Amino acid sequence: MRKIEHIGIAVSDIDASNKVFQKIFGKASYKSEKVESEGVVTTFFQIGENKIELVSATNTDSAISKYLSNNKESMHHIAFDVENIEKEIYRLQKEGIRILNDKPKKGADNKLICFLHPKDTNGVLIELCQEIK
Repeated sequence: MRKIEHIGIAVSDIDASNKVFQKIFGKASYKSEKVESEGVVTTFFQIGENKIELVSATNTDSAISKYLSNNKESMHHIAFDVENIEKEIYRLQKEGIRILNDKPKKGADNKLICFLHPKDTNGVLIELCQEIK
């Protein structure tokens, strides 16, 4: 793992949350994107070297919708940039860490992504991200 790629925050209302975080950060998000495969809409704020991702559900079947039905709006995941996501998946599986999706899938911000099972990571949902080249 090379660096923290972003921190994801689950929100109920993406538009209202964008306004709040725009006030906090003193600038608008640089990108908004719908990720159909995940059933979410995301927005990204660049804060120095780091990014904050706001994530909101677009349908009731999405993982974010289920998360928000059981939890309040809060930090949802921390994402790490990796050079080769498939090698990282293989390495982590050999270490006994379960992966929530067998193969990397296309996520937001031009990334291949996968998630590690929070039961194997002290309750923290960890996302691995690799830039699509």
